[in-house]
Amino acid sequence: MTGKIHSIQSLGTVDGPGVRTVVFTQGCPLRCGCCHNPDTWDPDAGETVEAEEVFARIRRFRPYFGPQGGVTLSGGEPLLQPEFAAALFSLCRVEGIHTALDTSGCLWNGKIEFLLSLTSLVLLDIKQTTEEAYRACAGCSMEAPLRFLRELEARRIPVWIRQVIVPGLTDTAENLERLCSLLAPFRCVQKVELLPFHKVCAVKYEKLGIPFPFDCYPAADPAETAKMQQKLEAALAQARKEL
Repeated sequence: MTGKIHSIQSLGTVDGPGVRTVVFTQGCPLRCGCCHNPDTWDPDAGETVEAEEVFARIRRFRPYFGPQGGVTLSGGEPLLQPEFAAALFSLCRVEGIHTALDTSGCLWNGKIEFLLSLTSLVLLDIKQTTEEAYRACAGCSMEAPLRFLRELEARRIPVWIRQVIVPGLTDTAENLERLCSLLAPFRCVQKVELLPFHKVCAVKYEKLGIPFPFDCYPAADPAETAKMQQKLEAALAQARKEL
């Protein structure tokens, strides 16, 4: 089974537990304002590879995984290539390698359902907390990732939720309250990561000759984002006690 990939990061430490090999797939149907990988959007770009070839690269890095590490399939949007993703995860599963899927959750079909049967952990983006803001930021309905989250809950697949904190957009108390309310009922959600918005990716947009949609927003303060993270964790724990 062949697929299109953008690149492979051998020793990633921020895309799932432990040390991981991160495979960035090529192609994405969304155009998120804060996307830091615009070079992965075009589905016709990238490198065409066999799943077995990618797995052979992964195996070389396995000694670095330790007991917690493994493979993360990111992008782009891996759900655009569910058969390739499933072929790769199947090879990993045979050798007991932990598999994580980093996704926007914007798509759903039977092939994706099969892919989830081979997935150890899902890193799911919840980009906004209102329908209007979601469509403006990502170009899709908020119902898509929420439907994906419900499917994960039904299958008891562990989930880490991620949201980028953009000053003046998602750093409000109201946004955190809505995020807490959305996530509290889902027992599959093990962790919520608030990620500080940065503008290092601006150089990629410049090189591609396209505007950076969120260039008008300032970078987030990591210390302030960490404080928001603590508040959210406390609020989520309390909300779950009250359910």
